[in-house]
Amino acid sequence: MTKVIDVRHYHGGSLPEGFKKMLIDVHADSYSDVIHEEFNQRFPWFVDHWSDRKDFTCVVAFDGAEPTGFAYGAPLAPGREWWRDTDFEPNNGHTGTFAVSEVMVRPPWRKLGIAHQLHEELLKERNEDLSVLLVDVTHPKVQNLYETWGYEKVGERRPFADSPLYAVMVKGLG
Repeated sequence: MTKVIDVRHYHGGSLPEGFKKMLIDVHADSYSDVIHEEFNQRFPWFVDHWSDRKDFTCVVAFDGAEPTGFAYGAPLAPGREWWRDTDFEPNNGHTGTFAVSEVMVRPPWRKLGIAHQLHEELLKERNEDLSVLLVDVTHPKVQNLYETWGYEKVGERRPFADSPLYAVMVKGLG
């Protein structure tokens, strides 16, 4: 069952006051059981890294005034896409890759279809022909969920020395 929620769109270059803090607070609640881990402590850096881009796109779900989750990302520079480290070959006419950097929902709102709703809303009007995301390989249920959304695992990578090993997952758009 999907809970109907209010989804708001945000774009780089026009983010409201307190936006980054809202994302950091949702992350802290979503990862409260492992927030002490060093890699999770770096989340504010990732928020700055992505949200400072002009082509940054974010959708945030609200239940009333309460933020329940978000999804964000941005297009990757041509030739620098994460999947290029794999054996994956896109179909002819490759027009670009959109990186889904984060999809998260706070615990009280999980298992209601909100993550899928956020993901679909984030990708709804993209011009790129591929979407790519990373999933911690120790979370096979999450990887399986993304497979039900049309992604396929095309390889693995560790983007930072202190990061988990991730499955590289790709989905065709359009």
